[in-house]
Amino acid sequence: MTTIPYSPHTADFAQGTYRGRLPESPRHAQEHAPTSALLTEHAAEQPPPSRPALGRRATITREELIDAALKLLGPHRSVSTLSLREIAREAGIAPNSFYRHFRDVDELAIALIERAGTTLRKIIGAARQQAFSGRSIVRNSMTVFLEQLNNDQHYLQLLLREGKVGSPAFRNAVERQYVFFEEELRDDLIRIEQSFGYTVFEPATTAKAITRMVIGMAASAAESNSEVQRVLLDQSVVMIKMILLGARTLQERQEKTASPQP
Repeated sequence: MTTIPYSPHTADFAQGTYRGRLPESPRHAQEHAPTSALLTEHAAEQPPPSRPALGRRATITREELIDAALKLLGPHRSVSTLSLREIAREAGIAPNSFYRHFRDVDELAIALIERAGTTLRKIIGAARQQAFSGRSIVRNSMTVFLEQLNNDQHYLQLLLREGKVGSPAFRNAVERQYVFFEEELRDDLIRIEQSFGYTVFEPATTAKAITRMVIGMAASAAESNSEVQRVLLDQSVVMIKMILLGARTLQERQEKTASPQP
């Protein structure tokens, strides 16, 4: 049995006549503390919200990740040598943030190849649409194309390199870009030849012959000095004109053969 120490209020409390306030136990004080005090105490116990590591970005776009990879490549390095952590460090993000946009580095590499092809096609297509005054469409297009070898973005070197030494997936991605080049050139050949009163023979095959020849010449020019590049440019222009002349001649022969004899 617990003995209650005597105090002036003990007897009154036992008789039910005490109207004062008994001392509160520690537990009672905690349970009945003001809500604001509890919230303040609870907030003090919570850990501070996590923040990105110093120097890292909280968010990044898909295109910015591709830009970071492109900076690491330069004119000679293969995309197959890039690591996820290396790209993340260049982009200024945590490695886990990479997976918000790409499954792995290979998927990013293919996206980079697609961007390179798309950018180059726009540049060459614009050159064909607007030839310099006093210069042929062929020479203007070849000049602009080979100038891409010295462009800071190195898109042309990327396609040439990965199309030759890249993994099978990368080579297939480059090949798709070459096919897109051929399809756009085919459509332009039909339009341009018609404007001069010609019909080109097998435009798809003619476009493929020109595209593959130009790619081969660009690969040679990429490993040459500026003087050799000028020679290769002149040779390429002559070769393209030879292909076009041959296509016109074949078309004329086909039309003569198909026309009824008198």
